Amino acid sequence: MVYLSKYIVVTGGVVSSIGKGITAASIGRILRSYGVDVTAIKIDPYLNWDSGTLNPYQHGEVFVTEDGMETDLDLGHYERFLDVNLSGKSNITTGKVYSSVINHERKGDYLGSCVQIIPHITNKIKDMVRKIAQESQAEVVLVEVGGTVGDIESQPFLEALRQLRNEEGHDNVMFVHVTYVPYLRAAGEFKTKPTQHSTKELRSTGIIPDMIICRSELSIDQPLKNKIAHFCDVEREAVINTPDVGSIYEVPLIINRENVGEYIINRIKIDACEQDLTEWEKVVESLKQEDYQVSVGIIGKYVELEDAYMSIRESLKHAAANLGIKVNIEWIQAENIIDEEKVSHLDSILIPGGFGERGISGKLDAVRYSLQNKVPLFGICLGMQCMVIEFARLEGFEGAHSTEFDTETTYPVIDLMEEQKKIKNMGGTMRLGSYPCKLKDGTMAHEAYGEEEVSERHRHRYELNNDYRDVLREKGLIISGTSPDDFLVEMIELKDHPWFLGCQFHPEFKSRPNKAHPIFVSFLRAALENHKHKSGN
Repeated sequence: MVYLSKYIVVTGGVVSSIGKGITAASIGRILRSYGVDVTAIKIDPYLNWDSGTLNPYQHGEVFVTEDGMETDLDLGHYERFLDVNLSGKSNITTGKVYSSVINHERKGDYLGSCVQIIPHITNKIKDMVRKIAQESQAEVVLVEVGGTVGDIESQPFLEALRQLRNEEGHDNVMFVHVTYVPYLRAAGEFKTKPTQHSTKELRSTGIIPDMIICRSELSIDQPLKNKIAHFCDVEREAVINTPDVGSIYEVPLIINRENVGEYIINRIKIDACEQDLTEWEKVVESLKQEDYQVSVGIIGKYVELEDAYMSIRESLKHAAANLGIKVNIEWIQAENIIDEEKVSHLDSILIPGGFGERGISGKLDAVRYSLQNKVPLFGICLGMQCMVIEFARLEGFEGAHSTEFDTETTYPVIDLMEEQKKIKNMGGTMRLGSYPCKLKDGTMAHEAYGEEEVSERHRHRYELNNDYRDVLREKGLIISGTSPDDFLVEMIELKDHPWFLGCQFHPEFKSRPNKAHPIFVSFLRAALENHKHKSGN
């Protein structure tokens, strides 16, 4: 039996980074509030196979799915807004499409045909989109096309999606175009011409948008919407405005006030239940807490671009909302010396994951400060490894290090496992995706989760070296989480510290605004206690 899904395609115009991902995720959240089952796809027109080797400064964080695919950060938005786990197949790249087509050609699957963009590439794109729809059995599939209409690299995808509408039928495919409406302060007015040109560019590909969502710095009025509807040839009620807001989680509520959900349901003829956005409204309200505030210093090397640590930032917000407090994040460059002057005012410190030696000394400084001053410290992936390295050094293992940074270290407390050393491909040595973790009774980790075994997502090469496991335990290091066979160390903490916890995995990928991750909640609770202690409350 072939399952029939409906498709909502989201394109962008005028400028990049306009918020297509948030817009698509918000539409998904609204449809979920009607009881509609939704999944999502992000199309990235770059030639990379995945996001794994992209510089965070260029593309933001790498989001890891349950099945171990390194994907675009928009999949993180989809998972958080829709409260679903997406497959790595949900991130379609030009690299994946062309690689698959070439593999088929090499095997002779095209029977000697001249392989071309149309039909071979476009057919492969449609196949990939439909496969996700069929495997997910979702009623609605959101398809976000990365980049801006007019980009050369996105043309095959737009053509494929144009064909998809013809093949699936008008009632089963809807196009939403997200544009920017600039406000010229000197003239004191909004300008709609960029939106008009962007829509004209989209129409030149054969795609006629059903809805235009206008991003703007300030709210635009109805006469301006009417003008856009008139010149872009869409219905008046299908011109929607999303002005800048304090929190991305407000966007579903804003566009819902303009009856976006009702319009979409009628346009693609979905059977829907009565809408209930109550839970989401409560989430948004809880995120507005301002009264009690705690500070977290994030020690990283990509801190100039917050999107490089997007899931961590959002996880801290989720945890703060869960506790009824506000979290103030201070971004601290790890390449600098981290001394008392930089961190003494903070209630807590977090060291995120990463690769490469740059910034390691600053991260080790932060661990030393936490150990000496009993400040709550949360280490994620490389952050946990830095905790182990600095703890070992302070306990007499002078020069202890990771072989990632010092192959000649006397005490390689962090190292590759033997089977990993034989693999040469970038990413081949990685532990990627979801793995189980067994928790030790009586530890902070076990108390936070309230479970014996959990599943978390990984993205790393190096591990705590088992040769040093026993001696580090004798020095006071608690191994609070391991792989079920007890071979790999997944979590560490200390007994004589208010909150010193590191995990080899990335818990930030599983946090949701309505389901804050228990480790982040535990961490911020410790930060709150430290804040009270410092302020004498």
